[in-house]
Amino acid sequence: MLAMNYRGPYRVRAEHKPDPVIEHPGDAIVRVTRACICGSDLHLYHGLVPDTRVGHTFGHEFIGVVEEVGSGVQKLKVGDKVLVPFNVFCGSCFYCQHELFGNCHNTNAQATAVGGIYGYSHTAGGYDGGQAEYVRVPMADVGPMVIPEDIHDDDALMMTDCLPTGYQAAEMGDIKEGDTVVVFGAGPVGIFAAKSAWLMGAGRVIVVDHVEYRLEFVQRYAQCEVVNFKEVGDMALHIKKMTDWMGADVCIDAVGCEAAGNTMQTITGVYTMMQAGSATVLHWCINSVRKGGNVSIVGVYGPTFNAVPIGNALNKGLTLRMNQASVRRHLPRLIEHIRAGRIDPKAIITHRVPLEEVADAYHIFSSKLDNCIKTVLIPPRANEVRAVKASTQAQAAIGDGAH
Repeated sequence: MLAMNYRGPYRVRAEHKPDPVIEHPGDAIVRVTRACICGSDLHLYHGLVPDTRVGHTFGHEFIGVVEEVGSGVQKLKVGDKVLVPFNVFCGSCFYCQHELFGNCHNTNAQATAVGGIYGYSHTAGGYDGGQAEYVRVPMADVGPMVIPEDIHDDDALMMTDCLPTGYQAAEMGDIKEGDTVVVFGAGPVGIFAAKSAWLMGAGRVIVVDHVEYRLEFVQRYAQCEVVNFKEVGDMALHIKKMTDWMGADVCIDAVGCEAAGNTMQTITGVYTMMQAGSATVLHWCINSVRKGGNVSIVGVYGPTFNAVPIGNALNKGLTLRMNQASVRRHLPRLIEHIRAGRIDPKAIITHRVPLEEVADAYHIFSSKLDNCIKTVLIPPRANEVRAVKASTQAQAAIGDGAH
């Protein structure tokens, strides 16, 4: 099959790899019809995520068609069109029972922290991702969801990660009616966090970024105020000026470890890796939110040390909430919002690129070229070898049974 292949920082290409196979009775093989490049994929691409190995296939946002199922799979059948949440989870451990699917204890050897994630290095389980023609989907009776007939494929694709992550970012902010919400980051997750803040009763939504075309997009899409931090001296002071010197009720970090805006943080967190990413936005959130306010963090950081003003958070009496999104928990409500016309996820897609041109797609997205907001990768039409092989095997099994 053709798949994205990581060759080192800033080096990816489309290459042929062996097709995935059923390794466990609970597995399914999904033929990918659409996959995305996520902002957090760029952390891998830039070499900032530990244990990202040469040969790994990225991609935790994908949908497709079930091609094969293991003998233990009961809820899916060949031919089902499914969306696959980015979490790889078992559904039965303590954390899954509490709907903390991003913290599953059985799908990642590093499960003292994050659970399994498709295409996100060996720190997240080492699972190959969906920027490929085929992908192995473990725990197939638990994670994937058959796409309802009235849900557009592109909307389903956005529900594999960026929409539920933005939605959970707003949810963890515990937004009350009339609250002022500041979202740092105007990428796809920040855009959906801003849109979701309105759904949860916000009275004012402000989005902060430094890329003008992204600010213009989120202003149109989420009907919010915007701030270009390059035009601001002190971010916390500016937010306080905008909020009668109180600060925001809720601040959301939708950026993570590659945040710009502070030279020292960038040097120590990105270039020299003395800490697990630039904590610039964490500083802005903690210092911009009002006393007793809420900070929600969905931006990705490394698993080690970060220089964070925890003393300020303590003295201000803040509530900090953070996690990888539990995608499956949000899907029923998000489908309701889509059906009601409250949110149009597919509207953020700006680029569709053949999987064969994945290197160019990463360059465009990483360098913020061509007004790129969200990139969808389209795999080439899958050949029929697998289907013929499966059919032959099934006929042979029937023949064996007759004897």
